[in-house]
Amino acid sequence: MSTDSLRLDPGTTRRVRWLFADSTVIARRSLAHIRQVPEKLIDVTVQPLMFVLLFAFVFGGVIAVPGGSYHEYLIGGILVQTIAFGMMGPASSMATDMLEGIVDRFRTLPMSRSAFLVGHIFAELAGMLLAITILSLSGLAVGWTISSSFGDAVAGYALLVVFAFTMIWIGTLLGVLVRSPDAVMGVGFIVVFPLTFVASTFVPIDGLPDGLRQLAEWNPISALAAATRTLFGNPTAIPADAAWPLQHPVLASVLWCAVLLAIVIPVTIRAFRRRTTG
Repeated sequence: MSTDSLRLDPGTTRRVRWLFADSTVIARRSLAHIRQVPEKLIDVTVQPLMFVLLFAFVFGGVIAVPGGSYHEYLIGGILVQTIAFGMMGPASSMATDMLEGIVDRFRTLPMSRSAFLVGHIFAELAGMLLAITILSLSGLAVGWTISSSFGDAVAGYALLVVFAFTMIWIGTLLGVLVRSPDAVMGVGFIVVFPLTFVASTFVPIDGLPDGLRQLAEWNPISALAAATRTLFGNPTAIPADAAWPLQHPVLASVLWCAVLLAIVIPVTIRAFRRRTTG
């Protein structure tokens, strides 16, 4: 195969550069809003810190974790829970923009049609990275350590970023579908709250009653929390007879994210185009 056949034609290259430039502008706009209204980051900064302090120092002394300390067990779950709840931010931002008609105004400008969505995703991912950094530092402050190899630690953070990317797309879809920003909190809370608590996020699942334990074993949040703990070298407290996702948490987590992205991305794009066309 010749090198010429691998090159993009000038028109495609121009469109890619156009998309990147316009997406960067949209991302800067979103980040500027965060700088002007920093309260938007409360759900991924202050709230997770409160959970860390609450569970580490209020419940940490009464919850036993086989094979290690509760503080080391806790942080993996808090990281995953924070990212899951982080879908509220992109959902609220998108719902607000859709309601205020800013998307329609952007459509009148000579810009790439996909730039608004791509820029929105970039900006929200930056917020998620900030949350992961803050939580990691707070975890170190309460006694959490990374006991695995450098490569496994990098893989752990890479998995968290992929999960964050997935939740941002889910949040964006929710923001496109709801009719007002007020609906985001109610719908998101109803979905995310049970997912993050009927799981191994805060307590080992072997203490859950039958029925709830089976739900927790097949809950994607449990697999992601177990995968994060595994890659960081923290105690997982996985029962010997646990279901397949907890026996292979890293693989299960990658599969969950891949399946969700394969479904959510095209659905979001179609829903966004349908909502902004006409």
